[in-house]
Amino acid sequence: MKHFGILRIGFKLLTNDRVKFSALLVGITFSVFLMMQVTAMFAGILNRAYSTVTNIGAEIWVMDPAVNTATSSIPMPDYLLDAVRSLKGVSYAVPLYIGSAQVRLVSGSYQSVIVIGLDDNSLFGRPEIEEGRIEDIYAENSFIVVNDADFLKMENAKIGSTFELNDHRGVISGIARVASNGLNGAPTLYTTYSRAVEYIPNTRFTISYVLLKPKTTSSISDIKAQVADLGYVAYTKDEFNQHIADYYIYKTGVGTNILLMTVISFIVGLSISGQIFYSFIVENLEKFAALKAIGAKARELIYMILFMVGFTALTGYGLGIGLVTLLISIARAKLPYYAAITTFWNLGIALGMVVVIAGISSYVGIRKALKIEPFDIFRG
Repeated sequence: MKHFGILRIGFKLLTNDRVKFSALLVGITFSVFLMMQVTAMFAGILNRAYSTVTNIGAEIWVMDPAVNTATSSIPMPDYLLDAVRSLKGVSYAVPLYIGSAQVRLVSGSYQSVIVIGLDDNSLFGRPEIEEGRIEDIYAENSFIVVNDADFLKMENAKIGSTFELNDHRGVISGIARVASNGLNGAPTLYTTYSRAVEYIPNTRFTISYVLLKPKTTSSISDIKAQVADLGYVAYTKDEFNQHIADYYIYKTGVGTNILLMTVISFIVGLSISGQIFYSFIVENLEKFAALKAIGAKARELIYMILFMVGFTALTGYGLGIGLVTLLISIARAKLPYYAAITTFWNLGIALGMVVVIAGISSYVGIRKALKIEPFDIFRG
């Protein structure tokens, strides 16, 4: 390599003072850890916020335009189901009920639950069964409970366990698992659509969503336009997830708080690493002047400083990612309600901010190093 020698000198200068090098690594690692932890928590919250959409798995959701999240549905009239089924390009459409209720457990205590009513004929959106059979959902008073982080709130329910819902007897006929846990901290019960609207007090409209499958992908835009003519909106699964995410980011305090905490983490990392690297450059000015005296060119010094900062920044980034991954893994194993997850976008955000930190630190160091003249080392 053409500049291998100068880069090797820069590496030795960097690691020669282990205290300063360690301080640089700690500063960047701590900054990456904070940024990753905060954004990972936000990613986990969003993942659980649209868990219902993920678990049901419908391609297109028809809903009232005022709906913000999947669990805050607005009831729609029954005729809408027939209207959607008659639309051009629709393969099939089924109703879905999502509502909250208070159940009285065997111990006499009350517990809030989320009740999902599946289409009686198709059971579209049914969960994966761990114990029991999905066909048992048709049995009298039958409900299927999801085995997730909130499962224990049902007092270790098992097949045959009973509860009371609005003076109706409920029986656990199966235990299921789903792809994503919910955000609201309430156990989830699945039953048939007809039983859900019968057991839970409702307004005169009972359909929470209409789930449909288009005949072809190209017909989705036409379906959306036809649904809009009916006064409602149709979202694909990804669009509904994004709609929910936008609600939490822009219409609640969650997005603002996460942004502020991320900016604070960035400032902490920039101030620590920038100050330490600046002092490192100042303390080694004589060495940079000596390199100039023996013929090192300005661009070679720039390469060396960029290498030093880049090596430190990427090493700190890797250590920070490793630390936060370890913490999240331990926390998720020990704390069922812990929602943080690492995704490509928060990894990218952390990397981008580390690059900015490295760039600013490099700029400060390069300016200082290029101003030094070789004869300065001979001054008394």
